Amino acid sequence: MNKNILITGINGFMASHLTDYILNNKLGNVFGTIRNKNESLGNIEHALNEISVLECDINDFNAIQATLEESKPDYIFHLAAQSFVPTSWRAPAETLQTNIIGSSNLFEAIRKSGFDPRVQIAGSSEEYGFVAPEEVPIKESNPLRPLSPYGVSKVAMDLMGYQYFKSYGVKIVRTRCFNTTGPRRGKRFVCSDWSKQIAEIEKDSSKLQVIIHGNLEAYRDFTDVRDTVKALWLAAAKCEPGEVYNICSEKTWQMKRVLDVLIGYSERKIRLQEDASRFRPSDVRILHGDCSKFKKKTGWSPQIPLKQSLFDLLNYWRQKV
Repeated sequence: MNKNILITGINGFMASHLTDYILNNKLGNVFGTIRNKNESLGNIEHALNEISVLECDINDFNAIQATLEESKPDYIFHLAAQSFVPTSWRAPAETLQTNIIGSSNLFEAIRKSGFDPRVQIAGSSEEYGFVAPEEVPIKESNPLRPLSPYGVSKVAMDLMGYQYFKSYGVKIVRTRCFNTTGPRRGKRFVCSDWSKQIAEIEKDSSKLQVIIHGNLEAYRDFTDVRDTVKALWLAAAKCEPGEVYNICSEKTWQMKRVLDVLIGYSERKIRLQEDASRFRPSDVRILHGDCSKFKKKTGWSPQIPLKQSLFDLLNYWRQKV
C-alpha cells in the first residue's frame, strides 16, 4: 500500500528536490502545502500532474488541521520556513512567528489529529552559532549559541520537536542541515546570488563585469541538495524519533574559494567588489559538521562534490536569466 507523504512548503528549494526524489523512487503519494494561491510554483511545475498541492499557511491552525485530514500522512517533512538568515535581521518577529509558532501549530495539529506519522523537521547548523575552535568539527552535543534571529527560531523549533516527542509521543526526528546548495536555490542565497551575477554578466556584454559580495572569510560545510534530500528521507524512515542528527559533508570551504570556483567556470574576466551592506551584524566564522551519528544509523554519505553542485547551479542561472 502506498504511503501518503506530506511536505510543507513544497514549492521551496529543498522541498522541490525532495518531491523529485520521492516520485523518482516511487516512495508514495505526495501532498504538499503552499502558503497561498499567489505563491510561485516554478520549482515544482514539472511535477504538478503527479502531486496534490494544498493551500495552507502554517500560521493558520485550522488550515493545518484540514490539510492533515485531507492528506492522511504516514510521513511529514516540515520544510516550510522563513529560511533566509539576513531576512531574520530585518524581520525578526516574522521569522519567529513562522518558524516557531507555525511549527507549534503543526505539532499540535498532529497531536490532535489521530494520525501517527513519522515527522522530519529541518533544523539548521545556524543553531550552533558561535563555535569555539576546539569544538570543531561540530557534533550534535555541541552547545547551541545562535547568532541570528533565524538561528534562535530554529533552536526553538528543534527543542519543541523534542518536547512533543517526550510529552506526547509524536514521532519527530530532528535534523540539523549544514549549508545546502544546487539548482533551484533562491537568488538571495550566496552561491546562487554569485551564480546569477555571473550568468547576467555572460548574457549582457555591456554589463559591468563585477561580482558584488559580502564576507569571503567565513568557512562553510556544503552538501548538494540532491544528496541532502536523500538524507531527509532516510532520517524520517530509519532514524530514532526524539533524536537529533547533523547532515553535512564534513568538509569546509572558505567562501572566497567557492567564489573563485564559480568565476573559473566563466570565460569572462570578472573582478570583485565588496559591499558592506552584505555583512551581517554578527556572523558565524566556521561551520564544519560531524555527521558520524547519522552515517552510522543510515549508511548515507554525500555523493556529489561541491564543484559539481556549483557548476549545475551556474548552469541553472544561465538558463534562467
